[in-house]
Amino acid sequence: MRGKEAPYFQDGKKVYTKGRVIKMLPKEGRALVEGVNMVKKHSRPTQTNPQGGIVEKEAPIDVSNLMIEDPKTKQPTRIGYKFIEAKNGEQKKVRFAKKSGEILDK
Repeated sequence: MRGKEAPYFQDGKKVYTKGRVIKMLPKEGRALVEGVNMVKKHSRPTQTNPQGGIVEKEAPIDVSNLMIEDPKTKQPTRIGYKFIEAKNGEQKKVRFAKKSGEILDK
């Protein structure tokens, strides 16, 4: 990620911003991630929110800035595809983590 969500160093280790994907927006090529890219939005008083005021919510980020967490190392990793032998003897296409080689699809 870039900007305010970019990785930073803490005690000599690189720390990455993590979050759960809430919603994918495939037509725009963007995703909503929980706790990432928080923006402040000014809202008018309404019947549902009579106080109004400033509301903090997630804004979409580009999917090119997202990475999958490696199950072994708990670090961001790229994804590769390979074919494995399924139980019924057929070939099955699965995703795997490039850093550790761990298969992501069960």
